[in-house]
Amino acid sequence: MAQFGSDVESDLQLLDIKTKQLRNEYEQYFLGTRPREPHLLRGEVQKMVTYFTNVSISNTAQRFRFNSLQARFFSLRRHWDNTLRKIEDGTYQRQVFKANLRRPSTASDAAAARQPDSDAKSNEPDLFANYLAARQRCGQNVERLDRARVDEMITKQREAIRARTGRTDVRFRVVVEDGRAKLKASLSE
Repeated sequence: MAQFGSDVESDLQLLDIKTKQLRNEYEQYFLGTRPREPHLLRGEVQKMVTYFTNVSISNTAQRFRFNSLQARFFSLRRHWDNTLRKIEDGTYQRQVFKANLRRPSTASDAAAARQPDSDAKSNEPDLFANYLAARQRCGQNVERLDRARVDEMITKQREAIRARTGRTDVRFRVVVEDGRAKLKASLSE
């Protein structure tokens, strides 16, 4: 990082850009697309804010701009720290939602999760009920979903997979990916 104070206007512009970049990186971190918290960039922005806090800015417009940037950074920092605290406590809403999707919500869902799927037609009503429940938990539309349509789709998929692979041990299960409930086919091992 270059020496501060040579040109206050360009330093404030750089501070603004780095603050926006830091905000984007924290959002990516909280969404789960970034593996680690952006400590280095946060430290750079903190150093810039600390430097300009201790330096007298004579231009009123530049001083106002710095105060605005500083207030925005402090507000964002408080938000990030609160969110990190919620993540550590296990109360962060996005992670609680994902955890609830992975955990069976009712006794019948838990029994279906413990019971191995078979190729038999008798297990498909449970598959339909689990699929319907998963779609409801994910907030997907279930109004046009009926058992006959899902059974027909499963039968077509099963026959296509059997024709393609030559195997008869095709199983279906309900999975949630990217916040959407899906039916996945697999072959028994």
